Amino acid sequence: MLVGDIPALAAHRAPDVLAVQFQGRAWTYAQMRDKAWQLGNALMRIADMGDRIAILAENCPEYVLAYYGVPAAGMALTFLNYRLSPRELAWIIGNAGPSVLIVEDKFMGAIEQIRADIPTVRHLISIGETQPGTLGFDAFLATGEASPPPVQVREDDLAWLLYTSGTTGLPKGAMLSHRNVVAAVMNSLVSWDKDPPGGPDPVFMLTFPMYHVAGYALLVNHLRAAPVVVMQNFDIEVFFSTIERHKVTALSLAPTMIAMLLNHPSRANYDLSSLRNIGYGASAMPAAVLLRAREIWPQVRFATGFGMTELAGNVMVLTAEEHDEAVDKGLPTLNSVGHQMLLSRVRVVDGEGRDVAPGEEGEILVKGDQVLSGYWRNPEATERSFVDGWFHTGDVGRWNEQGFLWIVDRKKDMIVTGGENVYPREVEEVLYKHPAVLEAAVIGAEDEKWGEEVVAVISCRNGQSTTCADLVTHCREHIASYKKPRAVAFVDELPKNASGKVLKRELREWIRDGRLELLRP
Repeated sequence: MLVGDIPALAAHRAPDVLAVQFQGRAWTYAQMRDKAWQLGNALMRIADMGDRIAILAENCPEYVLAYYGVPAAGMALTFLNYRLSPRELAWIIGNAGPSVLIVEDKFMGAIEQIRADIPTVRHLISIGETQPGTLGFDAFLATGEASPPPVQVREDDLAWLLYTSGTTGLPKGAMLSHRNVVAAVMNSLVSWDKDPPGGPDPVFMLTFPMYHVAGYALLVNHLRAAPVVVMQNFDIEVFFSTIERHKVTALSLAPTMIAMLLNHPSRANYDLSSLRNIGYGASAMPAAVLLRAREIWPQVRFATGFGMTELAGNVMVLTAEEHDEAVDKGLPTLNSVGHQMLLSRVRVVDGEGRDVAPGEEGEILVKGDQVLSGYWRNPEATERSFVDGWFHTGDVGRWNEQGFLWIVDRKKDMIVTGGENVYPREVEEVLYKHPAVLEAAVIGAEDEKWGEEVVAVISCRNGQSTTCADLVTHCREHIASYKKPRAVAFVDELPKNASGKVLKRELREWIRDGRLELLRP
């Protein structure tokens, strides 16, 4: 099965169901299938099989077509983050070497700044208002036939090229073949919660940016032939009103998004009663935020898991039923990422590659069809990441006796202070229990005496405040003294990437540059 087969399969079963609803525009599954085919055939007129086709745009129907139409033509869709600077975009485009660049009109200025630095790009296609020197997307689409592109595509051919978020260094291009993407989709279909009988008709809303791997949830719901609503970007008022208007039943969010929604003054003005399922991921959900969300939206079932760009989606799942049981019985599994999904193989190993016993910590390894094929033009990184066919995630985890997995932290984020290991996530969980804390990030900073010191960067809730001394005392009451922050900095908002992950590398730079004022008790 190929990525480009999904629209055709859905259209065969549900041709008249709305596959894309976006700001007054709507396509049925039959229309989406035909337009994806048109895009693939149009691209074959100006590019060759195996070419990379890059896209720089916010969520839009054209992006949906690129998800399917580019791989259907035997080419690789290269995802570009519109939040990056022109210099960062130039590096990624230069590394990927696309021959065609599809650009939303609002971002054309950034491309013009770097046009001389991206010589592989032979054609520019503009979404929205046609820009000088570009092909208009609609006119270009019309040059393609609404029939399957006449090309032999294999399951191991490159379908998507996504660059890692770069939270710990230069981004790497994760090569996801058709086999990788489809395996991730199938794993979710067989492992995720099913809608209970007797509920409202399912309507899925895509909230994550489509350049993020979380966009694979679109494929999951398209293969189900469910109605899908696409948000252009995450705007809270639009989010609430879209759920109310389309009677959305399911969506995915980052924990930071959920915290923002719970604290928004307009939340009570909208009818969100249709909502039934919220999947969350990209980072850990503080238990206090989850408990408050369940209190405010009692009809909603929550589920989470563990995945990453290199895995094309999730490999672990904590189901809604397991969430409910953990809350009702006060089980620690509420802070886990659940159990292995049905098509996943996950291990936790020590430094010698031996499986650790339940309760012991080690690096998380994954094997399976959804694991990336390798890193684009980076054989050294590929070789470092795979040992005996197992992908090394760089995350530290531990099992319990029942097969539930806890993510302890990123291996690279671990702080060594005075010879003791401190995992930031543990300290962050404690900080989130403080009533004044909206967001918390814990990082290590160089220290002559201790090697590294624990630093907490805090954003407070609206109308609330706290002090460094108060937060340190709060931590001392819940965790070992060596784990407590030795310094605290306050900011209006933590820097994040589009998936809601806090950019700790940026925070470390702020400390080195003196842009953060470190307060000490």
